[in-house]
Amino acid sequence: MEYATLIALVLLLCAGYPLAQAGDRRAKRTDLRLRRLERKVDLLLAHAGIAEPEDPRMAEIDQLLTEGKKIQAIKVHREVTGSGLVEAKEEVERRMR
Repeated sequence: MEYATLIALVLLLCAGYPLAQAGDRRAKRTDLRLRRLERKVDLLLAHAGIAEPEDPRMAEIDQLLTEGKKIQAIKVHREVTGSGLVEAKEEVERRMR
């Protein structure tokens, strides 16, 4: 009986793997499309001479940087933008210059 359960479990796992891969491919495709759209919107804004309004909390990031609180600035940047740790760190370091 346990052998049959084990086989059924293995079959379910094997059947679920392609579904997980399909979801991953879909997410990557969506991410790529989103990046392309963002790039196009940036180009259109630049062409029209329209500046994207900056979030008011970015001033808070600048204030934290002047106080030497780089880690807190990175945390706030992540909250504001939803970016990952590496991306937030790079952007905060750019703002420090």
